Amino acid sequence: MVAYKSKVVERIRLPSREQRTRALDEAGYNAFNLAADDVFVDLLTDSGTGAMSDDQWAALLRGDEAYAGSSSFDRLESAVADVMGFERVVPTHQGRGAENVLYGTLLSEGDVALNNTHFDTTRAHVANQGADPVDCPIPSAHDPDADEPFKGNFSLERARAVVDEVGAERVPLVILTITNNSAAGQPVSVENTRRVRKFADEIDATFVIDACRFAENAAFVTRREDEFADATVAEVAREQLGHADALVMSGKKDGLANVGGFVATDDEDLFERCKQRAILYEGFPTYGGMAGRDVAAMAVGLREAVEESYVEDRIDQVREFGAMLAAAGIPVYTPIGGHAVYLDAGAMLPAIPADEFPGQALVCELYREGGVRGVELGSFAFPDSDRPELVRLAVPRRTYHREHFDHVVETAEAVLERRDELSGLEIVSEPAVPELRHFSATLSPIESEAVTAADGGME
Repeated sequence: MVAYKSKVVERIRLPSREQRTRALDEAGYNAFNLAADDVFVDLLTDSGTGAMSDDQWAALLRGDEAYAGSSSFDRLESAVADVMGFERVVPTHQGRGAENVLYGTLLSEGDVALNNTHFDTTRAHVANQGADPVDCPIPSAHDPDADEPFKGNFSLERARAVVDEVGAERVPLVILTITNNSAAGQPVSVENTRRVRKFADEIDATFVIDACRFAENAAFVTRREDEFADATVAEVAREQLGHADALVMSGKKDGLANVGGFVATDDEDLFERCKQRAILYEGFPTYGGMAGRDVAAMAVGLREAVEESYVEDRIDQVREFGAMLAAAGIPVYTPIGGHAVYLDAGAMLPAIPADEFPGQALVCELYREGGVRGVELGSFAFPDSDRPELVRLAVPRRTYHREHFDHVVETAEAVLERRDELSGLEIVSEPAVPELRHFSATLSPIESEAVTAADGGME
């Protein structure tokens, strides 16, 4: 059941195929370089792209823009305490600002950070401190067809092997990302969270939860973990987050805001250290690089994120979108995650080898065919990894309707029908930081025999 109605609409247009082809070429075959006005259905990310509620818009107008001691911060602090259970909050301009503050405080040269799976900016912030980001996913996380309820879980077997190899003294940080974005938005169980907490205590490490999609994760727990079958999303969220020493949060996901983030902890010493680093990089500790109105909107969004009507509708919409794609014969990662549907580009474009980036080729063809923008999360985004070749179609919150998803499905079907005509890509230029190359690298098509034949031959 849809839990809201539209009050404001935005007109969108589908550029012609010729315009889309030209835009793709000018963007260097990188969807991040496309102008938003040239995109018809934008599924690049769910980060800060959703529609805010009327209560959030009202909070914007009531925002307190005081440099210090803002009442908007008081409302955020109260929301974090009530919803997430932490009393001390350091606001930042967005999630990567929170990562900089927390991981810059906790990590030093030569350290190792363990995570169920590091996402791009998390990996980059760990590496930027001279530390080594090590992923500890469970084996089924890399199997798009495995039918398990919590494929986002942290592998304690893998983590203990790393500790045995490098020594516990080199592992000051254990991170649990919920839901596990790099593993197709798969949820993490509360039982796994408890076990990770115990493991972190065993090696005397700080246990951090990346809580960007904590409410979506809690909704999956109520559906899939028997202990919590009768619990509310809000109750599960408090239980799960309560096992951490600190949280890193992007308010642009389950804060339901267009900007913002924070670090939260009950550790007074860690709080003070983070606060001092935040002053250097983010701003005064009661605004953290945000306008007071945005702080106020995020405070409202945190409370809305754990409302049953909202989060159930959110999970069901993404699940239905995935079912539509699967029914059309499009290979998708299953079970469907919380914030996105992940297409299995390796299965969809089997003739394109990994070193020619089949996922990025699929991203480009979805745009060329129907003006649909997604993002590759395979060998292009994560070089030197053994992850599957995935394309993420992230669903902005409270934004798109059934007709938009119908268009995406029709676009994917058209791409699938002519997959034998498609060729891979090669990198033309890339930044010095490999963890972030998919944001700005440029590529060009590799001319293949199939494409040459389809074009009637080349002179």
